[in-house]
Amino acid sequence: MPEEKPDQLIRGVGVTGATALNMIDMIGVGPFITIPLIIAAMGGPQAMLGWILGALLVMCDGLVWAELGTSMPHSGGPYFYLKKIYGEARWGRLMSFLFIWQLTFSAPLSIASGGIGLAQYSTYIFPSMGTATKLSLPMIGNLEVNTIPIALVGIGALLLAVFLLYRRITIIEKFSKFLWVGVVLTILWVIFAGVTHFDPKVAFDFPPNAFSLSPAFFNGLGAALLVSIYDYWGYYNVNFFAGEVKDPEKTIPRAIIYSILLVGAIYIVMNIAILGVIPWREFVEVAKPENTGVRQYVISTLMERLYGPTAGIIATILIMWTAFSSVFSLLLGYSRVPYAAALDGNYFKVFAKLHPKHRFPYVSLLAMGGIAMLFCFFKLADVIAALVVIRIIVQFLAQIAGLLVLRSTQPEMPRPFKMWLYPVPAILALAGFMFALYGRIEFVKYAAVLIVAGVIVFLIRSYKRKEFPFGQKVIANEA
Repeated sequence: MPEEKPDQLIRGVGVTGATALNMIDMIGVGPFITIPLIIAAMGGPQAMLGWILGALLVMCDGLVWAELGTSMPHSGGPYFYLKKIYGEARWGRLMSFLFIWQLTFSAPLSIASGGIGLAQYSTYIFPSMGTATKLSLPMIGNLEVNTIPIALVGIGALLLAVFLLYRRITIIEKFSKFLWVGVVLTILWVIFAGVTHFDPKVAFDFPPNAFSLSPAFFNGLGAALLVSIYDYWGYYNVNFFAGEVKDPEKTIPRAIIYSILLVGAIYIVMNIAILGVIPWREFVEVAKPENTGVRQYVISTLMERLYGPTAGIIATILIMWTAFSSVFSLLLGYSRVPYAAALDGNYFKVFAKLHPKHRFPYVSLLAMGGIAMLFCFFKLADVIAALVVIRIIVQFLAQIAGLLVLRSTQPEMPRPFKMWLYPVPAILALAGFMFALYGRIEFVKYAAVLIVAGVIVFLIRSYKRKEFPFGQKVIANEA
């Protein structure tokens, strides 16, 4: 195995900063928009199972990320893991390329989801911006997209995030802590409002057969789990900028575990607090027009009912702040991955460029931000579903299985952090992600098409470069 190239990045992020970046990535606008979706999927207060099982699932997967991240603490995370696991000159080259390939689509989708959520919440203050419109495209047909004002607000949020990230990593850590203060204030206010007006008869008004293990129950649980996975995602964000982390053998696992425990507790308490004020049937009965506001701006509606219209506007602004914080953190993490691949010769060499003064991958940052801006025109629900399914199939399943392979084939490899109760968490994570995919066949097809297209591109590129499987040559830093 060739020696790793020395890191040119600055290791300036500690446990507090990494945990804050993970948490603002995880929370974002997700739960403030998806709480109604989870409640509707489960059909009652038993929707709390979605949050609880989601937390257990991502904790199991988080241990996978913790072990791999401390063994290979490089910026780019999974790119290096997959290459190392499946062989650097052979199948690992294909797997790591497919990771970068899917990231070209899924990372901007993830970043854009925060911008879209921010823009959609802003319509609570400016309802004239509209919600969605239908666009007719040749060979595709009618496509529902966001209105121009909503898309432009989302794009504006992304532009601001790029501007703030266009600087040294040690300054960015300070930004993350500042943004985290706004996120904490929003969460604490929501929980305080719900707890002080909590009605247990409303919160625990379970429908008949709420926990009956029927096909409808499991279908609803699968849908709720898919959404909660999206809401928890970000616990691994530290792995993407691991080359800029101080003491990675301690910082990476602690940031992952702390962020999951804290966010899991926040989600469960917040869910119970909201259900104790707003009857769950308002989220489920979609035919009633008076319930539209509850489903679209659940937190703003909650505050408006409890404290008046001004409180609703303040809550909206805080949630927009939270959504922006998520965009900021996602852009930071994902912009480091194409940089790492380009350094390794498995992506366009222009992405390997670092800013001459502040030493951050500015080309990768600008590219990720630009692509995400294009996705701001699409509906949030479609963006979330496509993102989760693609990421699970192309990355998460391969990575979890890869850890099992790595333990078997390279037992001597240094592992500063070893998975607790190995291999139980890895097996549970595999089973949980596969269950979440159940019944999402239309999006599974999209992921399959993406994989096939990626393999074709890889084969064409490898043939031209005389690399595996057409040769053993490895070309570094070429397009």
